[in-house]
Amino acid sequence: MAMSGGKDDGEPMMEMNTTPLIDVMLVLLIMFIITIPIQTHAVKIDLPQNAEQPLNAIDPVKNRLTIDPQGIIYWNGSPVDRVTLAQYLRQTRQMNPEPELQFEPDQSARYVVVDDVLAIIKRSEVTKLGFVGNERYGGVF
Repeated sequence: MAMSGGKDDGEPMMEMNTTPLIDVMLVLLIMFIITIPIQTHAVKIDLPQNAEQPLNAIDPVKNRLTIDPQGIIYWNGSPVDRVTLAQYLRQTRQMNPEPELQFEPDQSARYVVVDDVLAIIKRSEVTKLGFVGNERYGGVF
């Protein structure tokens, strides 16, 4: 980068110094390259959806049985009626090892519904039953 002070005859320099312009242009080019979004190449593939599994499938490890305040019975998050509940409990009883049944009635659920579900569980002879959520009743008594 040689700099010239002009000629000795006192005439002004007629050439434009382009070094700062090139520096600014290079900085702008680098900023433009950095800020452009990276192009992603996607291949569209239609994958098959596994719709054969029922929503209330029996889990071989543990199953959750809940009752909401309106008295609706849920098996692993899906509503079931009493007949279906009895069928699921019979199926779990035949599995080896028997999966754990976690029973969690809502505190606002009617006692009649909870008692009816407990009677269904007793008739199905489930041996691994656990009550979930009892800690919320600790200050009641």
